[in-house]
Amino acid sequence: MRKHILIAVLIITNSVIAVNPVENFRNNKLLENANISMLVRDLKNGQTISEFRSKNSVIPASTMKLVTTATAFEILGADFRFETKLEVDGKVSLDSVLNGNIYIRGGGDPTLGSEKVGDPDFLSKWIRALRNAGIKIIKGQIIVDESIYDDEGVNPRWSWEDIGNYYAPGIYGLSFLDNTCKVVLRSGAIGSTPIILKTIPSIPEFSFNNQLKSTAIRFDSAYFYGAPHSYQRSIYGEIPANRNEFTVKSDIPNPGLLLAKTFQEKLLQNGFSISKTPTDKFDISIKRKLIFTNYSAPLREIITETNIKSNNHYAEHIFRYLGLKYSSTGTTTSSLQVIKDFWKSKGLSVDQLFMYDGSGLSPSNAVSAQFFVELLTYMNNKSINKTIFYNSLPVSGESGTLSNFLKITPLQGKVHAKSGSISRVRCYAGFINSGTKKYVFALMVNNANGTSKAVNQKMEEFLLNIAK
Repeated sequence: MRKHILIAVLIITNSVIAVNPVENFRNNKLLENANISMLVRDLKNGQTISEFRSKNSVIPASTMKLVTTATAFEILGADFRFETKLEVDGKVSLDSVLNGNIYIRGGGDPTLGSEKVGDPDFLSKWIRALRNAGIKIIKGQIIVDESIYDDEGVNPRWSWEDIGNYYAPGIYGLSFLDNTCKVVLRSGAIGSTPIILKTIPSIPEFSFNNQLKSTAIRFDSAYFYGAPHSYQRSIYGEIPANRNEFTVKSDIPNPGLLLAKTFQEKLLQNGFSISKTPTDKFDISIKRKLIFTNYSAPLREIITETNIKSNNHYAEHIFRYLGLKYSSTGTTTSSLQVIKDFWKSKGLSVDQLFMYDGSGLSPSNAVSAQFFVELLTYMNNKSINKTIFYNSLPVSGESGTLSNFLKITPLQGKVHAKSGSISRVRCYAGFINSGTKKYVFALMVNNANGTSKAVNQKMEEFLLNIAK
């Protein structure tokens, strides 16, 4: 009799374990040493569905963009537009001579010349503005004014191995071409060093220490090293052998000055006369006159690109602009203060938010699952930007960084979430909308024993079990 009771207890216990998604997720060799923070709540009534160390702050990687973009929607508004201003000093004579300088006053717009969002022909509007102002000859210079932000450029909390690469470009008052330069190479036989053919755009100041190798790989593993504000770059890694042209990407050390030089070239091509070279040095006491304001696309479009494609460049510029709420000059410190103060005023657990950038690239960042769930719940239940924010998130199995996540499963198309992935980090936070079940969740794993692919599969299993 006792034996039968014991067997029955074991069967019941094993059944409970088998259907407990948290235990299923945690109790495997892949995650036995991992640092995990997870929380799932019913979006309608706030009931906790699953939880494990939800107050534990872990590295979020790109899920940090949820904090940046949600804050921007709430503080700046979905229709906000960045402004870049053309200004002049001096007077314009009757014979169309500007006896002074042209200023490009940066307003933190990350989309000037961007391949993602914005107007690719914006310089034509600038040229038209000068014509409308009666200017044909410029006796001065084109001057770059990036004083809206400090001169930090690249976040000091970023890893050295990231700095210099296209996905970690600097944050400047003036951006251009996504602050990204294409380096075109020609590779020869296996074991040889590829030849650098050109950069797009042309940046003569660049100096490359080329340590690349041509190998039998199909895709490149090339990466750049380079200090902030420096035109010296070292290239390491491998690219496929025997390619006539193969492109890798670097950051641009001084995009504002490149924009000014490009603008000057366009002016000369369109019949203007200007003899002096562009500069970023100027006298702040000289009075200027506004002749044109360039507006970016609405913030809703910029944030959609930021979240769906996990665009670090856009995220960092949105983040830095938020700092202007409390300060005349945007800094990392002022941005962090604005974000923490805002969410604290909404009752969120900001003591579980350790934020050092806007994109999630810094390994110093740490956030809890609870904070993410609180933020997402606020955006769903209280924000006037609810629908816009929700639609800015990638969709499982269908779009952006979630295009392969939960694909060909019952949850394809039913999860709107932001992913995050850097070395030894895998995170997801967002919404599950499966029939009558609507959940908000954050699932965060650091330092698992296996590959990212294996961890991803376990995370998919967990969410599928939750949604049953």
